[in-house]
Amino acid sequence: MRTDDEGATTVAITSNRALSRAGAQRIREFILNAAAEGTLAPGVKLPTERELAQRYAVPRNAVRKMLAQLEAEGTITRHVGRGTFLASDNGDAPGHGEFPFDSVSHTSPAELMEARLRIEPALAELIATNATPADFERMETCLDKSERAATLDEFELWDAALHQALATATHNRFVVRVLDLVASLRQQSEWGKLKDRIVTPERRIKYQQEHRDIVRALKARDADLARQRIADHLQHARRNLFGF
Repeated sequence: MRTDDEGATTVAITSNRALSRAGAQRIREFILNAAAEGTLAPGVKLPTERELAQRYAVPRNAVRKMLAQLEAEGTITRHVGRGTFLASDNGDAPGHGEFPFDSVSHTSPAELMEARLRIEPALAELIATNATPADFERMETCLDKSERAATLDEFELWDAALHQALATATHNRFVVRVLDLVASLRQQSEWGKLKDRIVTPERRIKYQQEHRDIVRALKARDADLARQRIADHLQHARRNLFGF
């Protein structure tokens, strides 16, 4: 039987994780909004990890994880000994400037999954038609990195990067913005709690296989098969998350 002290410790850990995720999300929004609005110019040097951690009152590891995710998405670049910079080629980079994010920030995970099931399979035709060899190379990099990930957090980072790579491969700016909004909502604490609870090593392996199948169909320019693969993957994820 769990003692009161153990229960209090569990609550404290959960609360700290939620605060870290919320702070990291604010850092993400600061960088993306500043890029979209022109407050930060392409190539500009960003504040250090220490400065961001102090400004947003979050642990350094939470800052580091969020910056790694933005780097994986191609929004920023990081150079040892030099610092972190907004990507120079930021024309297709994600940003929140055009979206009223606050108006949808309370979207539930179930609502978001319902929307994704109707939106993301429809991207297959755009990707199969418009994707370049560089897009497919990016997808393969995300697949390789996610499969080699040593932790669930690292896997989730490259999973998100893959979904961003798929959106970018549509070469449709509106679609990229919509999918970035989806990615931002997936960073909320409700998602973190769900994923921490349900993503087992076995399920992670299955997700990796499904991702490979999606990319394989897209590289074959088979839009119908890719559409079905994406729908199957999202339905599988929804069953794991909610049981239906």
